[in-house]
Amino acid sequence: MDRIASLVLLFLWSSLLSHGADRPNILWITSEDNSPYLGCYGDLQAKTPHLDRFSEQGVRYLNAFSSAPVCSAARSTLITGMNASTLGVHNHRSSVPVPRGVVYYPQVFREAGYYCTNNSKTDYNMSINGKRAGWKDVGWHESNGRAHYRNRRKGQPFFAVFNTTLSHEGQTTDKAYRGRMKENPPRRVVPPAKVILPPYHPDTPAIRENWSRYFDNLSLMDKWVGEKLQELEELGEAENTIVFYYADHGGALPRGKRNIHDSGSRVPLIIRFPEKWKHLAPGNPGETSDQLVAFVDFPATAVNLCGLEIPGIWEGRPFLGPAAEEREFVYLFRGRMDERYDTVRAVRTKEHLYVHNFSPHRPLGQAYTYPFRVLASMGSWYEAFKAGKCNEDQARYWQRKKAEELYVIKRDPFQIRNLIGEKDHRDVLNDLRAKLRDEILSTRDTGLIPEGMYGRLAGSGTIHEFAQSESYLADEVLSAASKAVRGDLGTGFSFARKCMQHDSPLIRYWGVTGALMLGGEGAPLKDDLTELLDDPVYDVRVVVAEALGHLGESAKALPVLVKVVNEGNVYESLAAANALEALGRDGAVPMATVKAVMPKKIRAEGARVVEAIEKIR
Repeated sequence: MDRIASLVLLFLWSSLLSHGADRPNILWITSEDNSPYLGCYGDLQAKTPHLDRFSEQGVRYLNAFSSAPVCSAARSTLITGMNASTLGVHNHRSSVPVPRGVVYYPQVFREAGYYCTNNSKTDYNMSINGKRAGWKDVGWHESNGRAHYRNRRKGQPFFAVFNTTLSHEGQTTDKAYRGRMKENPPRRVVPPAKVILPPYHPDTPAIRENWSRYFDNLSLMDKWVGEKLQELEELGEAENTIVFYYADHGGALPRGKRNIHDSGSRVPLIIRFPEKWKHLAPGNPGETSDQLVAFVDFPATAVNLCGLEIPGIWEGRPFLGPAAEEREFVYLFRGRMDERYDTVRAVRTKEHLYVHNFSPHRPLGQAYTYPFRVLASMGSWYEAFKAGKCNEDQARYWQRKKAEELYVIKRDPFQIRNLIGEKDHRDVLNDLRAKLRDEILSTRDTGLIPEGMYGRLAGSGTIHEFAQSESYLADEVLSAASKAVRGDLGTGFSFARKCMQHDSPLIRYWGVTGALMLGGEGAPLKDDLTELLDDPVYDVRVVVAEALGHLGESAKALPVLVKVVNEGNVYESLAAANALEALGRDGAVPMATVKAVMPKKIRAEGARVVEAIEKIR
């Protein structure tokens, strides 16, 4: 009966709107790289009076998540109303063809008569009709630093987005910070000596300084939000506008952005409903909601609030408005970040976080060029680790990961106590494993397909279309990948060998990955691996060569990796460069040898690997 009643309400609401009733405006105010480090979320170090006041006027969400812990994948999820992992656009800074059937939320609002304006970030990982997706492709009327809802026709409803980079990780550099402090009175919201550090960060001067600057930047961001809210009042639009404030993902210091844990994926979300539209609110002003919501839900929710039809292709669920739904868990994903591959999938309930690492041989703290360049705290943490000055929790960031992680949120809000293997949590683990498996398979997640294989497998279509077809052996690929990274390779490595002989390059890839996970213990598979050194698929060759390098066969492995760097597509080349660097970092091959064979010119992203090596070695 509840479902029928909801449908009746939705019908009546839509009918009312279609017969001339007003529709609300929607305003999204977004900031970058910030977890809920705000006074209204209980952070004692933050000075955010404007957002604290806004929280008293709206409903504050305690369990909001960005779906992906980096801007481009998160924004690709928002603009499409679909998980970026479903479309294959989950790898940071890529340009992946998407099918014609994708519906972008500005198009939905524009077709309903809304003026749609974006000021000003796009950063979508997509190409449309053979070129990188631009703001016109997705339906914006305007998208630039001057775009504004005031430019619409008189009486026209609007959907507007304003975004600030004031809290971005790059704003903590000496140049950016000092330049901004010249424009604004010097502040020090929290002096470095008084910063309360999270338990995963060692206590170094650089880390304290970065945190101190970050809280200053959050204060400036808060002031900017206040200006946008004041502007809405002055233009007489506050009483007809539902306002969302949220961050594009967590951050900004190391183990925030780019990481699947709450420090990278949980975001502040506050929604204010004016008196006219208070019947759509989930609570009274100043109240909180513990409902689980993710970015994939935001477009469906906004459309639902305005009485518009939610496109059937969208994966998100409306969490507000008629026929709103409540999630049991949110689905989280990450792939390549800049030049570093690390495939991770997770489910987050109100009580638990379960993480499945499909690249446990790579540490969380890889040699990312950008954060090493802009965050003094990144290099400081790494130097402390090398010097043996990190405790167990702090050192884990730079070490090989477990294949699986399980955390109890209430007891471990920083998610540093992995409960995998504890008998008391076995039932919860099995339940969350099943949920994650079902989500990967039901969405036909593309994340277990190496990026370099996209063109080979998609042909003239898109990787999304391939993954949705019967040609994609989703169940078998997931089984092979999960067993590989858990070390479940069968008696006498029978399962690994079966995978390595499979017709599908994807299953071969994950079978070989299982051998790589074994390190020296994979010696019985040396002959099997050697036979695959000339596999027709470069991504398979790369993993084979890295595995052999760990088995003392660098003379065979290094020429193969150099060949792929030189001859592969940009993503195959990048994977090979990462493998070369990993062999040096892990001590399987002298780093001097790696540098000697590494080609001086590596296409596109691959060049960053060499820069990263020079930066931290």
